[in-house]
Amino acid sequence: MTRRALGLISAFTLLGLPLAALPGDAEACGGTFCDQGPMNMPVDQTGENILFVLAEDHTEAHIQIQYDPDTDAEKFSWIVPVTSVPDFTVGSQQLFINVLNATVPVYGFVNQFEPCDYGGDGGYYDDSCSGSSGAGSSASGGGEGTGGDDGGTTGDAPKVLLRTTVGAFDVVVLEGANAAVVMDWLGMNGYYQDPNAEPILQEYIDDGYVFAAFKLVQGAEVDEIHPITISYAGNEPCVPIKLTRIAAKPDMDIRTFFLSANRVGPSNYHHVVINEAQLDWPMFASNYKEVVTLAVDEEPSNGHAWVTEYAGPSEIVDQTGLFSELWDHTVFVDLKPIDVVDQLIAQGLMECVDNECTYNHPLVQGILYAFLPVPDGIPEGDFYSCLECFEGSIDVDAYIPDLLAQALLERVIEPGAHAVEILTTWPTLSRLYTTLSPQEMTQDPFFHQNADLPGVDLTQTTATQFFPCRGGSSWNLPGGHKVPGAGQTWPMMPAEMPYAERVEMIPPAGAPQVEVDNAQLIDMLLQMLLIQMAPEPRACDSASASASDSSSDSSSSSDTGATGGGFDGDGAACACRSDASDPVVAGLMLFLAGGFLRRRRA
Repeated sequence: MTRRALGLISAFTLLGLPLAALPGDAEACGGTFCDQGPMNMPVDQTGENILFVLAEDHTEAHIQIQYDPDTDAEKFSWIVPVTSVPDFTVGSQQLFINVLNATVPVYGFVNQFEPCDYGGDGGYYDDSCSGSSGAGSSASGGGEGTGGDDGGTTGDAPKVLLRTTVGAFDVVVLEGANAAVVMDWLGMNGYYQDPNAEPILQEYIDDGYVFAAFKLVQGAEVDEIHPITISYAGNEPCVPIKLTRIAAKPDMDIRTFFLSANRVGPSNYHHVVINEAQLDWPMFASNYKEVVTLAVDEEPSNGHAWVTEYAGPSEIVDQTGLFSELWDHTVFVDLKPIDVVDQLIAQGLMECVDNECTYNHPLVQGILYAFLPVPDGIPEGDFYSCLECFEGSIDVDAYIPDLLAQALLERVIEPGAHAVEILTTWPTLSRLYTTLSPQEMTQDPFFHQNADLPGVDLTQTTATQFFPCRGGSSWNLPGGHKVPGAGQTWPMMPAEMPYAERVEMIPPAGAPQVEVDNAQLIDMLLQMLLIQMAPEPRACDSASASASDSSSDSSSSSDTGATGGGFDGDGAACACRSDASDPVVAGLMLFLAGGFLRRRRA
């Protein structure tokens, strides 16, 4: 595509979950020529996700459980430290999908071209970003509990405060004075735990915590795993990250979401604003995770910091697929097995076309597998699209209609209705992100609300690549920094360039307390980079000097002894220099030598 074309440029790549289409018109020009639509790409969204609902008197923690599909279901279990016996319900998997899709950071750029009329009628000036080429677009990308049962053990065995079933999980809440005893009880009762967790459990015991342990119910498979909601008194959300380090990988992605009255920030971790100049904009910030990781690793955070990716109205979350008035579990109570799929289709929970079935809720497939398992040797699409064709192969022992109805109610209908309720009730959604390695998981992060914090929205973060009529092109970043260069290669930044623009603490009220502000340093380093990347001026011989003198007044002299330059016949820069130092370069070098630079932590 040439500079004179006003066509739509589309270069969209998807990472992570499917994203709904974003508005594509990007009118980011003022007297300049620009592309019709931005080129965007969302960041990768794999990792651990937890959503908190912050009410006045209680907190709900919605936990999305990540698992390896090859995991042995009998060995799947996990444990969560809690301060008291909470209430447990099934969470909405679709809620996590919708919240992730709505708030994912999306980085892209538009191209702007300075209107250049070179004297003919072939100029390409246009005073508007509007065009007829079309708009741009982006793709991003239960059960009843009992307390006081000691499980038949005696002596110093842990006390069982609660035993219940929640969806596909058996749940117990244990209180004990000794981690080794708690671990023994868990092992003997089918709650597999890593032996390395014992000293960490003891830390929590010493701090007054009890433990909620989860395992899949007998016969359940890992494809039935669903989110769990834990509701407890108090309004101080916490992520028990210390236990996570047992099985964590280096630089593990962790996201926390908060539905609340106001924006939420970290209490005992730092808050970081990343340096946008370190992102690879031509590649749509494909190094986003690396930049965040290095930013939170810089001092004084030293790995304990969060980045806010979104803080604004919760109405940004699309409620499609969360709940439907068509969903009715009661019709399944006495339903014949051959009619189950037809009823799911009628309620909009699945579709079957030409022996291919799709599921409109992430948990429906797992429920079908549990109560109407696909017989060996029959393709799944063939079986579910024509159950009457294979009526003789249906596993009648697995099909228990009232339990199927209960599963739909507990895992799909009730969680969906509650998801709509909390999105409607709480006006503000915050999304925070960090990466942590096992050696950094030494402190559980806590969070709090602050009504004085401004909003944040990285869901449509667009830079502008500017092409002037003459001279080098540059990138104008959303935060105000200007980076030299063009094309598909982002310039190599100086080694002293920080990854964090600001490091701050978030108080319960008032503005963030800034501990490190690198904005001036970043601008100075970018100015130095601009000078380093400038093309070497041509020497001014007598011919070029004469040409310059005979043209417009494009050269001048100064009292430094340097002769001004102009443009030669080819339109290239031309200058003559004396031995005098460039005052800008000299000033930068003095700044750098003054000890203001702080290298990032290795």
